[in-house]
Amino acid sequence: MVESSAAITDLLRQCGGYAVIDGGLATELERHGADLNDPLWSAKCLMTSPHLIRRVHLDYLEAGANIIISASYQATLQGFVAKGISREEGEALLRKSVEIAREARDIYCDRASKGSWDVIGDPKALKRPLLVAASVGSYGAYLADGSEYSGIYGDAVTLETLKDFHRRRVQVLADSGADLIAFETIPNKLEAMAYAEILEEENIKIPAWFSFNSKDGINVVSGDPISDCAAIADSCDRVVAVGINCTAPRYIDGLVRSIKKVTTKPILIYPNSGETYDPDRKEWVPTTGVADGDFVSYVGKWHDSGASLIGGCCRTTPNTIRAISKSLSSQQDSLDFVAP
Repeated sequence: MVESSAAITDLLRQCGGYAVIDGGLATELERHGADLNDPLWSAKCLMTSPHLIRRVHLDYLEAGANIIISASYQATLQGFVAKGISREEGEALLRKSVEIAREARDIYCDRASKGSWDVIGDPKALKRPLLVAASVGSYGAYLADGSEYSGIYGDAVTLETLKDFHRRRVQVLADSGADLIAFETIPNKLEAMAYAEILEEENIKIPAWFSFNSKDGINVVSGDPISDCAAIADSCDRVVAVGINCTAPRYIDGLVRSIKKVTTKPILIYPNSGETYDPDRKEWVPTTGVADGDFVSYVGKWHDSGASLIGGCCRTTPNTIRAISKSLSSQQDSLDFVAP
């Protein structure tokens, strides 16, 4: 287990200055036949079809991902209780989400070492570091009403409300065997503050990243400035990287530049396909979607802007990640070629 603030910097050093995050989980589970029409969303598969989660993790590893993210985004103790699952069973499911990802990593490494897979056509990939990130979704994700895409929780939800909601879940995931904790799709400054305080108060030993979402390229979805939110991440020693996820690709470059002004920590980005989520219909609406191969045209710009960890979020696929991995590898090969 990686237990120091050097987790991401060591990863980047070993990978040559960049690393690849995996892509969308829920849509891939659905493609493999999972029914996610449930408040637990992808976390439902922890009970009904863990083999599908493992399969998707393996697909992303084969595509070149350095970091795979557990199926715990929608897995909350409160959500499990609402489905008649005890807190003890809920905690076991949280741990199971990380166990599945670790199993996938072990299977991948075993097969790769035996030459069972052509690992993205690059012999160096056999030795690349692989980390498991335990996902923590926002309070809005638990509500399952689309508020993770608005960040508007109402006056009744305070800093203490959010800390009480997340605390035990973070404790369990921190002790689950994951290499780091990924606080994802953070929609407002208040929740970022809650996460930072939990990390400090509970003396969480494994490193974390904070990843916000935006719908205008300037602010997070609640309207809080991205610079204010990133500054909270920068001020917390246990946060080792900060960035953006589940945001349209066209906004990423400007957001990375804004984040870079307030932190020297590594910047991560894993945008969605560019489509828009309709919380009333509970589905993704085709608007300005980006095809898998088109991500390649963005990757160089994102990397040049300052992003060093790049992947995909909702509606992206292993093909997206393969394209990103090959693009970054080609960039690195070019730099190696021209280096004195």
